[in-house]
Amino acid sequence: MRVVVTGQGRVGLPLAVRAAEVGHRVVGYDPDEHRIKRLTVGESHVEDVPAARLRPLLASGAYRPSADPADVEDFDMAVITVPAPLRDGAPDLARVESAASLLARYLRPGATVVLETTAYPGTTEELLAPLLEEGSGLTAGRDFHLGCSPERTGRGDPARRLENTPKVVSGLGPAALAAVDGFYRQLVERTVPVSSCRQAELTRLLECGVRQVNTALVNELAMFAHDLGLDLREAIDAAATEPFGPPRFTPGPGTDGPCLPIDPAYLPWRADRALGQSFRLVELANEVNGRMPDYVVRRLTAALDERRRPVRGARLLLLGPADACGTGDCGECGDSADFGDSWATPAARIAELLTRAGAEVRAAGPRSGCCPDGPPAAAVTRVAVTPGELAAADAVVLLSDHAEHDDRAVTRHARYVLDCRRRPAGAAVEVL
Repeated sequence: MRVVVTGQGRVGLPLAVRAAEVGHRVVGYDPDEHRIKRLTVGESHVEDVPAARLRPLLASGAYRPSADPADVEDFDMAVITVPAPLRDGAPDLARVESAASLLARYLRPGATVVLETTAYPGTTEELLAPLLEEGSGLTAGRDFHLGCSPERTGRGDPARRLENTPKVVSGLGPAALAAVDGFYRQLVERTVPVSSCRQAELTRLLECGVRQVNTALVNELAMFAHDLGLDLREAIDAAATEPFGPPRFTPGPGTDGPCLPIDPAYLPWRADRALGQSFRLVELANEVNGRMPDYVVRRLTAALDERRRPVRGARLLLLGPADACGTGDCGECGDSADFGDSWATPAARIAELLTRAGAEVRAAGPRSGCCPDGPPAAAVTRVAVTPGELAAADAVVLLSDHAEHDDRAVTRHARYVLDCRRRPAGAAVEVL
């Protein structure tokens, strides 16, 4: 089939490459010309798609990145993977609407359109379908197929790939479901059909909500345990020995994952808009996780005070300033964040608070390659992790689990480390 994937970020690029690998002719459309130029020469910005995997597909013509809307025409299957950030507490679906308007111009009878972008229950049928119908003159369910298969990303886990992650699929009617399911069966080991697009959309929000609520629980416990002189990490390790216990969640500097806290915020927004009701549990979880960057700064400030070093004028090194380990995109800002996709909440918030307090903030972490422009903020200097940088810092803050950082070098050279991810161990290391 001729497949079009709109959006070539952390979700769209792996999907486009996988579709090309199984034999489809794929156009990876993205209006970001800088991103497309890099992809065209085989430079990938997504960890799941190394250059060695991308370049043979470019050479064969199986995969073609493009910023030209005309290259979308004549598609058999189109998948929308563009971001949908929050604006003033409400989902901003402008990119979804733009993608739908583009696809509608080239939509033809028998083609299929799938929404992968995370959104509120009803987005596919209430927003996407009318846009496609209005722009094409065709009717969803009769002239073309429409479905939803929400994104599922591995959050930096190298063992979790698109191919081995079960894919939830849905369609507007049995024929659409069959078309969507048939496509994804070629890409992944297992598909999970559900009864409607709304059910698929709800499934994604449930997954994110569970992570958000449980992350908030351990984050709040981390604050209480520290004040009580207890080690929450030891308790987490002990609790993990329960054979049939819940999944393991650990505290961190904020929300754990590239799509959090954005995705769970759709639930309170939708509940309020559709039912006039609040969604207390998720709202509270969002609030707790949103306070963690401020808590990290307070802990760091206290540690510096104990060492007779005020924050103002202190030289601070942030390691791994990304929202999730190995993540190539920032869900908060979308696929083209102003200062590179690695700089997502909560790292950006921590950097902002520290620079505002007068600290000299330096940062070391992988760049996504999406944005060519300088460091994440004018007052933050991006550096390499060297023994000199580690030794010169008054404090090193480990914010995420990037494997490229040498824990032994950190503990050997750093004077003080605030470890927000339980990575290195040593006398100078304090665990969040």
